[in-house]
Amino acid sequence: MGSSTISKIEKAVQYAHERDRFEFQDFTVKLRGIHDTHTVEYHAGKLQCGCEYFSRHGDCSHTIACEKVLGQMLPGAVPLVVN
Repeated sequence: MGSSTISKIEKAVQYAHERDRFEFQDFTVKLRGIHDTHTVEYHAGKLQCGCEYFSRHGDCSHTIACEKVLGQMLPGAVPLVVN
């Protein structure tokens, strides 16, 4: 492995630790639930899910799981305390 590759890897590790460098804009995630696979979308700073529970309540286990995985990387994210 060349020194330029090692330098790029070191820089990537640094970036990964500096989460404020990242700005999520739009993405789609397929989340396999217990009974079905659900589509969770992130757009305009909000998570949305195609499941029925989300349509009635504005959140669901699928969006909460995404918040838990992504943590503080989402703008305006509220830390979730889950033991």
